[in-house]
Amino acid sequence: MVQGVTEPLRIRPFGRLLTSYTLNELGDSVALVALALLVYGSTGEALPTAGLFLAAKFLPAFFAPALTARLDQLGLQRVLPLLYIAEALVFVVLAETAADPLIPLVLVLAFVDGTLALTGRGLTRGAIAEVLTPHGRLREGNALVNIGFAVASVGGTALGGVLVAAFDLRTALLVDAASFGFAALVLLRARGLPDAHAVRQPLLRRVREGLRHAAGHPRVRALLGGQALALVLFTLVPAIEVVYAKETLGTSDAGFGLLLSAWGAGIVVGSLLYLVARRAPQIPVVLAATAAVGVAYTGMAVVDTLAAACALSVLGGTGNGIQWVAVMTALQEATPLDLQARTVGLLESIGAAMPGIGFAAGGLLTALWSPPAAFAVAGLGLLALVLAGSALALLRPRRRPAAPSAADAGARR
Repeated sequence: MVQGVTEPLRIRPFGRLLTSYTLNELGDSVALVALALLVYGSTGEALPTAGLFLAAKFLPAFFAPALTARLDQLGLQRVLPLLYIAEALVFVVLAETAADPLIPLVLVLAFVDGTLALTGRGLTRGAIAEVLTPHGRLREGNALVNIGFAVASVGGTALGGVLVAAFDLRTALLVDAASFGFAALVLLRARGLPDAHAVRQPLLRRVREGLRHAAGHPRVRALLGGQALALVLFTLVPAIEVVYAKETLGTSDAGFGLLLSAWGAGIVVGSLLYLVARRAPQIPVVLAATAAVGVAYTGMAVVDTLAAACALSVLGGTGNGIQWVAVMTALQEATPLDLQARTVGLLESIGAAMPGIGFAAGGLLTALWSPPAAFAVAGLGLLALVLAGSALALLRPRRRPAAPSAADAGARR
């Protein structure tokens, strides 16, 4: 199962990129919990808390691609550590003002951090592709990154809650700052990160090149567009899951926690299963994983017991744990090396923006009908998307993974 999967760790500087990416996700997850508690605790109102998610997740999706395009042509040996140092400073400021927070300042800093985090992820993914593709180990590397992401995202939210409960908000925010500082130190000692471009390009030209590739390459266009729709459908459910647990299943707070834990367990299982699935053609893997989430949501629309809902949650979480990394890998294999960060940055931004639409739509469906109706729309919509994607894949001739472009060969020194 794991034969060859650790090979990327022998390729410098993948191990340091993997560590920093995992720390970035861990810090992001801790921050979201701590800042949500900070804003809600200071205001006692839902609207500012919703504003936090808008500032930290939704708005950065529209600014990070341009920043990624600007920084991608600079030497990552300096750029990535500086990004993490900037994130650390943001959280030091937030920690020192936590006792008497100014909510507009918190929202502005959350936006800054969200933009830096998305940019760091895009640049890191691009660097990973540049480092591993020449060795033919991109899929193995992505499998390891996916495991780190799953553990950090599931564990980070729990860690954030524990830190606040055991200590206080200031301590949680300082620990978060320290995690970003450690990520910067990890990368400051890295060797072999992509160098600066020999010839600098204007920002608008670089943004246009990335968008042109995304719009003009059939597979890239289908992956980005399909994932945007899938993410809206995926996220119809999380915001109303507590209502589903209480009203539809009639369970307790502990039952709701068990339902969430079942999905998280599935994500970890899916991340491990991708160690095998990485060897398969990625488009069928994407479709199968998306179908698993669709089946889980559709089933949860009709069951009325906690045990059945938890079993379906494990299935859905397993699909969730495979789907994103399979999309990421398929996208990277269809993209020249010199466009990796910009194209992957678009995917990361889609991943940040689309949940906002899904959360709002899920809440509206629940208000107009019921929680099972939201689950049914999400599940049937995903299954319809899988059918459309399958038909498209059958009609379109296979394309070979993109080789490094000629521009890339001479672009870095």
